[in-house]
Amino acid sequence: MSEKVGDIMSHYFTDNRQLAQNRKEISFRFSCFNFVFVSDNGVFCKDKIDEGSIALLKTLSEYQLGKRILDVGCGYGVIGITLKKCFPESTVDMVEINPRAVELAQINAKKNKCDVHIFESDIYSNVNCFNYTDIITNPPIRAGKKVIYKIFEEAYDHLDKNGALWVVIRKSHGALSACRFIEGIFGNCTILNKEKGYYILKAEKK
Repeated sequence: MSEKVGDIMSHYFTDNRQLAQNRKEISFRFSCFNFVFVSDNGVFCKDKIDEGSIALLKTLSEYQLGKRILDVGCGYGVIGITLKKCFPESTVDMVEINPRAVELAQINAKKNKCDVHIFESDIYSNVNCFNYTDIITNPPIRAGKKVIYKIFEEAYDHLDKNGALWVVIRKSHGALSACRFIEGIFGNCTILNKEKGYYILKAEKK
């Protein structure tokens, strides 16, 4: 990897629209749906759909999600847009701190004919809904533990009663400690699946 970690963090977590554009299209098939996603410099996993998101989507597709879904740290839109296709009756909100990623997610929603609500937000700073049935995140590991744990902690207040937090995180990136932290907030946290080193976690608001 030629970029330094600090440069990567700058690209992913700040206003990086001054970066030179190098947009490309990524084809993705999930379930019976075919997608095309536009990616660019300065967003996470710009060259392919990341394995963590795929592992999370596979697990989520085995469950019946609720009527109001929030994708936190949506990147260029893979998880939220795919879930809207899988659960067309659900309302899907998608938030992201990176303005370039927000713009791409909006482009991708139109390209894939998905009616979702995408907006810029530093985690939950611009999220005014407190009755989501499902909050879903592939957290930005390079943002650091403080940011990631804030996503988990504040999810509780934005969930409706019996709502669920769904997380994908690599074992090598602290999946087991994340599970313990989430359990401390929710009183429960289940490891639903393990795939290629990725753990899928679920916690329910009782």
